Amino acid sequence: MAARGDNSKPRPGGVVDMEPFRRAVTGCVRAVSGDAEVEVSFANERPGMTGERIRLPELSKRPSPAEVALTRGLGDSMALRKACHDARIHATMSPQGADARAIFDAVEQARVEAIGSNRMHGMAQNLNVMLTEKYAKANFGAITRQADAPLEEAVALIVREKLTGQAPPASAGQVLDLWRSFIEDKAGKDMEGLSASINDQQAFSRVVRNMLASMNVAEQYGEDETEPDDSETPEDENQPRSDEQEDNNSQEDAGDDSAPADENETSDEQMDDGEMDGAEISDDDLVEDDGDDTEKPGEVRRPNQPFTDFNEKVDYGVFTQEFDETITAEELCDEAELDRLRAFLDKQLAHLQGAVGRLANRLQRRLMAQQNRAWEFDLEEGYLDSARLQRIIIDPMQPLSFKREKDTTFRDTVVTLLIDNSGSMRGRPITVAATCADILARTLERCGVKVEILGFTTKAWKGGQSREKWLAGGKPQSPGRLNDLRHIIYKGADAPWRRARRNLGLMMREGLLKENIDGEALIWAHDRLLARPEQRRILMMISDGAPVDDSTLSVNPGNYLERHLRAVIEQIETRSPVELLAIGIGHDVTRYYRRAVTIVDADELAGAMTEQLASLFADESTARRPAGRRRAG
Repeated sequence: MAARGDNSKPRPGGVVDMEPFRRAVTGCVRAVSGDAEVEVSFANERPGMTGERIRLPELSKRPSPAEVALTRGLGDSMALRKACHDARIHATMSPQGADARAIFDAVEQARVEAIGSNRMHGMAQNLNVMLTEKYAKANFGAITRQADAPLEEAVALIVREKLTGQAPPASAGQVLDLWRSFIEDKAGKDMEGLSASINDQQAFSRVVRNMLASMNVAEQYGEDETEPDDSETPEDENQPRSDEQEDNNSQEDAGDDSAPADENETSDEQMDDGEMDGAEISDDDLVEDDGDDTEKPGEVRRPNQPFTDFNEKVDYGVFTQEFDETITAEELCDEAELDRLRAFLDKQLAHLQGAVGRLANRLQRRLMAQQNRAWEFDLEEGYLDSARLQRIIIDPMQPLSFKREKDTTFRDTVVTLLIDNSGSMRGRPITVAATCADILARTLERCGVKVEILGFTTKAWKGGQSREKWLAGGKPQSPGRLNDLRHIIYKGADAPWRRARRNLGLMMREGLLKENIDGEALIWAHDRLLARPEQRRILMMISDGAPVDDSTLSVNPGNYLERHLRAVIEQIETRSPVELLAIGIGHDVTRYYRRAVTIVDADELAGAMTEQLASLFADESTARRPAGRRRAG
């Protein structure tokens, strides 16, 4: 009790003991999921669910009520998905188209969370906090056009509203309002059957498929043509079958009953491994392994060929490629000028070298640990395993146990840093980007990871020679892209860092930075990666805005370049083995890329780049697996 005359406020206590909270959340997750074997961990990493393991965010030393509710909401969401979601049914009923599948997955997550919200009021509050945080991070409040509002999120929000009666969180902005009339006009009648089938995933999926067909997002479906039927008559066996079905039947006829079961178990485990909680980044992460690499019954596997039919689906053209160029830094500038520009770059950011260097060293330690960190136990020779000495005390006749360190699989990797060289990057953003690329290239090279550094811009303002040719040709309608591209190779993947170091100074050259056409730059960098022999390929885009080219946009629709960029990203993320991530400097790129982060100040770029790369290398099992591949069973 304070003494008389003592007006001082009581000081806050020390660090809050969070262990009781962790135990309570763990018990709640196990109870809701119905699985007492679920392992719940807390870490300063991206929340996610992998098989029997659930990872939740570590709370701060003195967590706020909102932070506690967010953690509880993430745990409730994952537990509900484990309890109420059947991966096999989801894979069987899921549509084929990328847009339809995105909506199907988002609505399924809304169904799972609605079940918990309807049954428990406290859980409904936790889930609402989680969704509020999700949409706030995605900056949905800034979306004012239907073209920018993701349809899958709008459908999920209206389904949640129908199932629970809860209005969308305020942080969702106008996303639902922009699409509401379209959804209700097209699929209003179909949505009437959602509530009645909320507890039956298969029946619910049929309703959702009818909704997709009504919205013209997916083709009209038949009556579960992909589902096995125990009452199948001999006449059904005479129906035409795909090659995959015949192969499966031939295996069954040969008496290999275990093969189909193992395949199903692998498929289920693959589905579970990809189930990331959608509240942290986006619902797209929930289906990282439910994409084109998932085999569906009766479906023939399609080869992984990104951009094969791209031009048929996307309304994008190029007036002429005659004046485009792909050029090295040495060809654009002589050696003396490159040395001068490099010295200027070093002088500009001398104070940043220490901070970026520390982050790079942290990344290096993590990568080196990945390369040699596993142990084999219960061996007859090696290092004495002191953790198992209690066996000798319990039973003196037990032999000593030894262990030995073994090399883990660290896949051959190449990383491409694609840097926006547009005029809006002029000044501090481009100097920070150049320095960070330089230091990261040096760090990754030490760890045996090859790095390629590329830049993209245009040769001229206002169209250049391409526009002159268009004017001379009588200004034909809808010319498409109307400027001369300039793609710059600062450092090739096979070039050592010491030889390419000075090339990065070229970004400091006056007059280099002009317009940016991101979509074609991504295709160029992506195709270069595909030609590489490395097993793992990572592409990091660093940009400060949407694609802009005044010449092109003056004679084409206003969203011409942005629409093409979205289509290119969708192709890479769903049909390519290349892992794509992006960093936006003062610009929200999370609207375009599934794996992305937005920073406000260029000074944050170093931390964002190292953290993004570290997260990829830290846990390869949770990274998006390339389309067309399957994990070994």
